[in-house]
Amino acid sequence: MSGDVEMDQDGNTRDEKMSWWRSARFGMFVHWGPYAQWAGQYRGHQQARGGAEWIMNRCKIPMAEYQERARSFDPTAWDPDAVAKLAESAGMRYLIFTAKHHDGFAMFPTQASTFNIVDHAGQGDIVGPLVEACRRHGLKAGLYYSQSQDWNNPGGATARKEMAEGWPNPDAEEVDAFSAAHGGAWDPGQLTRSFADYVDQVGLPQVRELLTRYEDTAILWWDTPMGITTDQARRYTELLALKPGIITNDRLKRPDFPGDTSTPEGHVPGDSEVDERDWEACMTMGTSWGYKSWEEDWKSAQTLIRTLVDAASKGGNFLLNIGPRADGSIPQESIERLLHVGEWMDLNGRAIHGTEASPLPPLGWGRCTATVRGEQTSLFLHVFDWPEDGAVLVPGLTGVEVRDASLLADGAPVPWEPSADGLRISLPGQAPTADVSVVEVVVEAALRRRVSRASEAMTTGALDA
Repeated sequence: MSGDVEMDQDGNTRDEKMSWWRSARFGMFVHWGPYAQWAGQYRGHQQARGGAEWIMNRCKIPMAEYQERARSFDPTAWDPDAVAKLAESAGMRYLIFTAKHHDGFAMFPTQASTFNIVDHAGQGDIVGPLVEACRRHGLKAGLYYSQSQDWNNPGGATARKEMAEGWPNPDAEEVDAFSAAHGGAWDPGQLTRSFADYVDQVGLPQVRELLTRYEDTAILWWDTPMGITTDQARRYTELLALKPGIITNDRLKRPDFPGDTSTPEGHVPGDSEVDERDWEACMTMGTSWGYKSWEEDWKSAQTLIRTLVDAASKGGNFLLNIGPRADGSIPQESIERLLHVGEWMDLNGRAIHGTEASPLPPLGWGRCTATVRGEQTSLFLHVFDWPEDGAVLVPGLTGVEVRDASLLADGAPVPWEPSADGLRISLPGQAPTADVSVVEVVVEAALRRRVSRASEAMTTGALDA
């Protein structure tokens, strides 16, 4: 191969490394840890802002208090096979689990800190059985790791949040002053080691453990690049050689360590932000990543399906989160939505898995994904707004031979005719599926998106959302 071909640690090209990930298109995120015990409430008050997984920071919970409650973390309803099965049923192809979030609680046994599921809470390893369950259900397993922020292991970074974002603490002025003077920390115990000590004694050893202990790990998902030096980031990346072919994101240290994927958070990027770089839109179903007992603002299943379609149509992946309760049970609202998405995927999954970005101009009535096989392309037309006049125009589709057109849900043929502006497709009076209906148009040509440089920078994950 020529010297300008990008290779990974295992001698594979980038395309070979990313092949399964690009084909997957849809994955599950799982945010779960002791923060679920608080369920977004502290001292009788609902957390004022942000996801419930941030409750320790935003409510400025003292380390001793948080750690004491974590001792009673008792996931009696947690079932790794049920979680993996739910992801499989939804049409997801991979799962990323929070092995350690910003609260510093490791959901796996570790020699680097006693603040973990085994030593501190007296429970079994959570990560290992879940990785094994993913394998049984045909999912790739990934692990989220907070490499910088850690609010319980001294020396870890602490993003500064105002007390007003948590609860109406009568000592707010004093707490905010301490936090401002100490880099975001609110508990003197957080300051007993340096950040360099934290990286050396906790961060790097735990990443090494994750990479060597869990054989099937396919993704390492960094989060919140705070305070890390170039040398520390380099030392983290050197550990990746322990797991050749592992995929990482862009949240280790920006901009010099871009990883393999960009991570737009809470939204799908616009067409002007997309270029040849791989990206994954991460999103949660409500307003919080971790479990919040008073959640009311749930996205509909239709919104989730259309978001998945939107991401795939632009060549990206969709990583959709669930936040289990403290006992490990999954909120019914999440289960219902995922099963609904799964029913749609049972009929239309071929228009998502293994597809490429749309080669067509923007479509006012929906989106397009494509599968190219040799000199033949299947265009999957995702119709969001079923036309009142019974027809949709596919712009730009001129000068190619159309071999066939049919509804993907049941294979029923649909008539088409060429026009000066594209291809006009006649549709039945009623949409075959209520959320998004898909028409497959097979053409005798290899149609691919023309990749151009993005005209706008992709917004790829703020410090938190």
